[in-house]
Amino acid sequence: MQTLKISHKRHRFPPQIIAHVVWLYVRFNLSLREVEEMMLARGVDVSYETIRRWIVKFGPLIAHVLR
Repeated sequence: MQTLKISHKRHRFPPQIIAHVVWLYVRFNLSLREVEEMMLARGVDVSYETIRRWIVKFGPLIAHVLR
């Protein structure tokens, strides 16, 4: 089975943060602003627009890897 390598180059946040944000949004059906507030409570200042871009870019890749 071949695994797909997800590239996080040129991103300000580490891959673990990006994956956690995408997971929160998809798994719990939260709004972008709710995810933004949850991350701010954890000390990570990221905008909802950045979260939206991550979901568009990394969401399908993460889903493909999980399948």
